[in-house]
Amino acid sequence: MKPPIDFYFDFSSPYGYLASHKIEPLAAKVGREVRWRPMLLGAAFKATGSGPLPSIPLKGDYAKRDFLRSARFHDVPFRLPDPFPVSTVSACRAFYATQDVRLAKALLRAYFVDNVNIGEADNVLKVAASLGLKPDLNDQAIKDRTRAEVDAALAKGVFGSPYVIVDGEPFWGVDRFDQLERWLREPF
Repeated sequence: MKPPIDFYFDFSSPYGYLASHKIEPLAAKVGREVRWRPMLLGAAFKATGSGPLPSIPLKGDYAKRDFLRSARFHDVPFRLPDPFPVSTVSACRAFYATQDVRLAKALLRAYFVDNVNIGEADNVLKVAASLGLKPDLNDQAIKDRTRAEVDAALAKGVFGSPYVIVDGEPFWGVDRFDQLERWLREPF
């Protein structure tokens, strides 16, 4: 069996959300599993000296248009949430507490379709409860696990969302999925 595809994303990343709709069908085409690995872009921004696209002059206005255009292009339901962006620490903790991909997808949908502020722990817990899950966001072991996962992502060079690593080869951005697909069929 071929190794899994590591799919890194932040729950507040529009491009990560779009990629979440594409990664599993792509992996299925080539007989691979996907390892969902949420991370915190805030930690990556701190390491790189960058910030959220909407906060960067000129890029911010373009990015907001591109989020909408890209969602239409990929035929993925999308609305720019308010507020945007938000802290995704609670969402990350909930995922690592449950390891449930359904929760990851539900949190992304809640934020980017239903405009639920997943930056608020209570909203994360409501989404989890809708799936019958009860993550303890204050469990120290979960806090430690989340920190370890984010640190491990940074150590692997993850600096954005989505960021995919397959067979040691990194691909950053949903716009690299054509390259990723080709690489999965025949590394170049």
